[in-house]
Amino acid sequence: MQTYTPHHLIERPRKDALVKEFIGKQLEELRTPAMVINRATFAINCAKMHERAADWGATFRAHLKTHKTTEGTRLQLDSAFGKSHAVVVSTLMEAWEVVKSGLVADGTVNDILYGVPVAINKLGDLAALSDELAKYGAALHLMVDHPAQVQSLESFEGASETKRRWSCFVKVDGGQKRAGVPPTSLSLKSLLELIFASPALEIYGFYAHAGNAYGSTSLSSATSFLSSEVEAVNAAAEVALSLRPEASTSFVLSVGSTPTAHAANAESRAILKRMLHGTLELHAGNYPMLDLQQKHTSLIGEGDIAQKVLATVISNYPGRGESGVDEAMIDAGAIAFSKDGGPSGGYGDVIGRPWRVGRISQEHGILVSMGQDNKLEVGEVVEIIGQHACLIAAAYPWFYVVDGGVDEGRTVVDVWVPWKGW
Repeated sequence: MQTYTPHHLIERPRKDALVKEFIGKQLEELRTPAMVINRATFAINCAKMHERAADWGATFRAHLKTHKTTEGTRLQLDSAFGKSHAVVVSTLMEAWEVVKSGLVADGTVNDILYGVPVAINKLGDLAALSDELAKYGAALHLMVDHPAQVQSLESFEGASETKRRWSCFVKVDGGQKRAGVPPTSLSLKSLLELIFASPALEIYGFYAHAGNAYGSTSLSSATSFLSSEVEAVNAAAEVALSLRPEASTSFVLSVGSTPTAHAANAESRAILKRMLHGTLELHAGNYPMLDLQQKHTSLIGEGDIAQKVLATVISNYPGRGESGVDEAMIDAGAIAFSKDGGPSGGYGDVIGRPWRVGRISQEHGILVSMGQDNKLEVGEVVEIIGQHACLIAAAYPWFYVVDGGVDEGRTVVDVWVPWKGW
């Protein structure tokens, strides 16, 4: 029987109160929709990624954007295989929460990259963050891809009493057209000239993200995307050296997305034929949780997916669907799953049952039967893997954590509270 807390009593979630209320509860007792993370699977995925980076001959930088939690960050950086201390964040809230949660003070994190091209209106906050990190000997890196960002940093430092020299990655567009400058463009050359002449910046490395690698359907295609990423950042570094031959060749060449990171191994490193103008760094963020999009790449299996959404069947519609298939309504819709689709179709698949989330409205979804099992009862709780874990996680005020080694993953063993806001 599910129990509910009256909405007027719900405040901003506090971990201690949530732990007290939910630890020991069975999944069937939780209010739905609910997001559940299998901690053991999450940890195994983190260890595998450290191993891949090591086999590929690269350091590793963990992106925190999917889970945005203290506990998940610790698992990403300190795994059964190895350790890393470098992270990427997508928001300033994430960066500040890394500091506030003690991850910098205890040495878990010593290197933070603010992973979007720097916004002019955030320079004051970034300066305060940089000063706070400096107290612990930790580094902050920015990302730039436009001359106006360089000029804004120069103007900001010109008016500052404490002159900083900002460390930056130059964002490289390897054809994804998401952000960055093409590696062989005149735009890159003029941006590099501006940075080299600037008293406010220095180049730490070159960064690419193969978002288009989500279209991979085999190891060979993901490996091809990975090689293209390396070619893009290496070509950009080569341009930088042509402008400043005396510059150090120790640029950090940072590449990765979860599909290309899954392709990182000794064999894919061996096919990199050109001399590298820097040291390789692998980055990824979705990999601890995973989802249907990643499953479709064929690089992971359903057993590797560490997250799922619980939903309750609230109505049933026999024979209503196309060709007379059954449909049912659940109490989880676009907010609970996002509207991100995927090549496999639908917005989520019911675990162990031939049903799919075929249509969604804001707060409810329609399950469509995909087979002969048409026995979903009103009140039944179903477990669903969605298409894109990053956007799904963003909707939930907390995550129920289970462990595959404890009661077969049916009992809540912890609660993680994600960092919210920008």
